[in-house]
Amino acid sequence: MFSSNLIGFILAVVSSAFIGSSFIIKKKGLRKAGANGARAGSGGYGYLLEPLWWVGMFTMIVGEIANFVAYIYAPAVLVTPLGALSIIVSAVLAHFMLNEKLQKMGMLGCLLCVVGSTMIVLHAPLEESLNSVQEIWVLATQPAFLLYVGSVVAVALVLILYCAPRYGQTNILIYIGICSVIGSLTVMSVKAIGIAIKLTLEGLNQAKCIETWIFAMVALTCVITQLNYLNMALDTFNTAVVSPIYYAMFTSFTIFASAIMFKDYSGQSASSIASELCGFITVLSGTSVLHSTREPDTPLITDLYTPLSPKVSWYIQGNGELWKKDEDGSHPNMITIRPDYFK
Repeated sequence: MFSSNLIGFILAVVSSAFIGSSFIIKKKGLRKAGANGARAGSGGYGYLLEPLWWVGMFTMIVGEIANFVAYIYAPAVLVTPLGALSIIVSAVLAHFMLNEKLQKMGMLGCLLCVVGSTMIVLHAPLEESLNSVQEIWVLATQPAFLLYVGSVVAVALVLILYCAPRYGQTNILIYIGICSVIGSLTVMSVKAIGIAIKLTLEGLNQAKCIETWIFAMVALTCVITQLNYLNMALDTFNTAVVSPIYYAMFTSFTIFASAIMFKDYSGQSASSIASELCGFITVLSGTSVLHSTREPDTPLITDLYTPLSPKVSWYIQGNGELWKKDEDGSHPNMITIRPDYFK
C-alpha cells in the first residue's frame, strides 16, 4: 500500500509541474490570439488557431495524464492537494515570463499552500481496493452522492446561465467556480475510468460494462466545460491569482465529493481528521493572502463610447450662450460666445 501511494505521489508531483507550466504557455497564446481578434474572455475562440496555445494545451494534457495515473494508485484526498505545487510553478513563471509580479506576501501565500498540502498528504486516509466498475457505480448512485451531483449541476447552471454573462468579467469566482464544481465530478469519473483500465490490464475486462462508458461520457463533458471556462478565467484575470484560487476551490470540492462517494474518512481517528482540517485551513489562508496581493487587472472595454468620469454634457442655448454641465455635482459654468461665432 505504501509503494502504491508513493507512485501516486511521484506522478502527482510531475503532473503539477506540467500543469503549472501550461497555465503560462496557454496565457501567452491567449494574449497573442487576443491581439488579432476577439479575446477568449469576451467569448472568442481565435486561440484555437494559435500554435502557442496548443503547446500549452499539450503540456496540460501530459500533466493530466500523469494526474490520471496517479488517481489509479492513490486516493483523491492524497493526489488532489498536491496540486499546490502547480501554484508555485505558475506563479514563479508568471513573474518572469508574463511580468505578473509576485509580491513578498504572495510568496508567503504560496508557502502556506504548500505547508497545508503537506499536512493533508501526511494524514491522508488509505483507500479501499475496488474490484469492478459495478462497485464504483454502486458508490456513485448512493443517495448522498446523487444529492451532491444534483447540487453541483444546479449551481453550475446558475453560474453559467445567469452569473457568467453579468459578472464573469469582474468577479474571478464565477469562472473558477464553474471549473471547480464541475471538476469535482471530473475527478470522480476519471478515477472510475482509471480503475477500470487498471482492472482490464490485470485481466478483468471492464470495457464491456455500460457503467465504464457512462463514466467516460461524464468525464468528457466535464473536461470540455472546465477547459472553456478556465480559458476565460486565464484571459480575464491575473494568472498568479487564478491558479491558487482555482486550486483551493477545486481541491475543496474534490475532497468533499470523494469523502461522500468513497467514504475516505470512514474509520479515521479524530486527530488525523483534525490535522487534515488544519492543513486545509492553511491552504485557504495561503490562497487568501495571494488574493490580497493581486494587482488590479485592466478591464475589458466593451463600449468604445462609454464616457470617462467625471461625465460632461454640453448644451447650446439659442441665445448664443454655451453651457457646460458637470455631472459630478459641481456647479455649471457659463461661456458666452459672440452671435457671429458660428457664421
